[in-house]
Amino acid sequence: MEEGTSKSPRHLAGTVSAATALGAATVTATSRCDYGDADPFQWDTREDCEVRQILDRIGDKWSLLVIALLDVSTMRFTELRREIDGISQRMLTVTLRQLERDGLVKRTVHPVVPPRVEYRLTPMGRTLHTTINALVIWTEEHQNQIAAAREDYDRRAAEAAAL
Repeated sequence: MEEGTSKSPRHLAGTVSAATALGAATVTATSRCDYGDADPFQWDTREDCEVRQILDRIGDKWSLLVIALLDVSTMRFTELRREIDGISQRMLTVTLRQLERDGLVKRTVHPVVPPRVEYRLTPMGRTLHTTINALVIWTEEHQNQIAAAREDYDRRAAEAAAL
């Protein structure tokens, strides 16, 4: 089971149905810490939670790339596909439809032969790009520290495995 989902044992611990759901009579009832409004599990423990679904959608690699490209200019499908290395036609179609459904991308069909379809970010999509850009900047500023931490972790793990 995945950690952090409504199906994970960690989520079930401390609930009346935990022992039944896990099929184990040894599960002890533990109370979760009260995080108040900052509860990190508030959106991650329900399968039908809209916030979790939106985060999953906008956080995937294809959506991030589409949003970044459309922030620069309005683009046609073939332009997006050419710019996004490795994306299939189907995946780009699915990604664009999802972003359009969420109100982040606007699709415009021009009545010409052959039809010309363009995509652009909506005003809400532009605000999302601003947020994503802040995350990219943070990553760029901390990439050396993260690389050093990874090397340190890998070294300690290798040393522990050698024992």
